Amino acid sequence: MTNKRISFEQEFIFKASPAILYQFITSPDRLVSWFCDGADINDEIYTFEWDGSEEEWEMLDDIQEERVKFKILDNDEDEFLEFRMYKSDITNETILELTAFADDDEVDEEMTFWENQIKKLKIVCGG
Repeated sequence: MTNKRISFEQEFIFKASPAILYQFITSPDRLVSWFCDGADINDEIYTFEWDGSEEEWEMLDDIQEERVKFKILDNDEDEFLEFRMYKSDITNETILELTAFADDDEVDEEMTFWENQIKKLKIVCGG
């Protein structure tokens, strides 16, 4: 029996500007500082490396300093990973919204994974 894949969202607060976050989400040399062991871009295809294995992601949407949306090429058509970033009008903090997918029985584990990755991102981008 196959588990159902569902989307989930998380929200993180940053001191860093959307412009800085955007660089850390799209630039290979910045991605390796918090997300992966290696990264390369060829046209709109990002190749990420973790522990010696590679995965290719296509950038589906790229609005500078606002949104980046990827599709993992080996996954189902409907699945994606999206980062949205914007300034809060009230607090002037940067909000990073993450949308991703996981098996319905692994959502908590996947959310913990992203919480840990975002902690690393906060450290390398200055909060």
